[in-house]
Amino acid sequence: MNFTGLKKYMPLLKELIRRDVKIKYRRSFLGFLWSVLNPLGMMVIMTIVFSNVFRSDIKNFPVYLMCGQLIFNFFNEATSMSLSSIIGNAGLISKVYVPKYFFPVSRVCSSFVNLLTSFVALVIVIVVTRTPISWTVIFAVFPVIYVLLFSIGVGMFLSAITVSFRDMIHLYGVVLTAVMYLTPIFYPITMLPTEGTLGKVAMIVKGNPITNFVEMLRTTVLGQEIPSLWQHVKCLTPCVLALIIGAYVFKKLQDDFILKL
Repeated sequence: MNFTGLKKYMPLLKELIRRDVKIKYRRSFLGFLWSVLNPLGMMVIMTIVFSNVFRSDIKNFPVYLMCGQLIFNFFNEATSMSLSSIIGNAGLISKVYVPKYFFPVSRVCSSFVNLLTSFVALVIVIVVTRTPISWTVIFAVFPVIYVLLFSIGVGMFLSAITVSFRDMIHLYGVVLTAVMYLTPIFYPITMLPTEGTLGKVAMIVKGNPITNFVEMLRTTVLGQEIPSLWQHVKCLTPCVLALIIGAYVFKKLQDDFILKL
């Protein structure tokens, strides 16, 4: 996988991102507005369902919930779209030379555009609920960048193995469901037992990279604190691993794509 030609093909990457965004909202009356309305709608529903259960433990539950939603929903959409990015562009790949990693990367970046738009929903919830915030909110850029990098790595890995193992398209939905429940989106980590079988579940939840991204975002928005060095280490480590593994697997398999598409 050659990254030296990145500058040369950058206009193509931008066009692929623009195309992916347009396709998502094609023939949609509200268009980009759905990026705001969708997380708001889900937040309202989940707040009604879960706030009575967890309100005693979680302050500013709507904002707490929205922070978790935005990070997980981005990872969900970005990696799901990357999954079939090579298969979906088989015609283009077979006709002209294009850096193949552009396809999963463009899918992740187009989802990132939606994530940035969705932050409008978070601002609305903060204003409506009168949640106090401080200047530390500017550090929210770090978890956003981390989840972007992590999703690119995972997306490259998934897009490469799906060319040979098409069942991944169906299996990945199950994986995402497991990741959702193993991420403290609507519950606090403190409610999980530390002993027995459920203690092992708590360890998995704490080791979940998405959990670390969500917790860092909550630290900057709700905790009004600067993320600690340890938080950065916990977030950056899985990003580096995902990018290395994703790039390696993609490079190893990309030469066979044309034979299996």
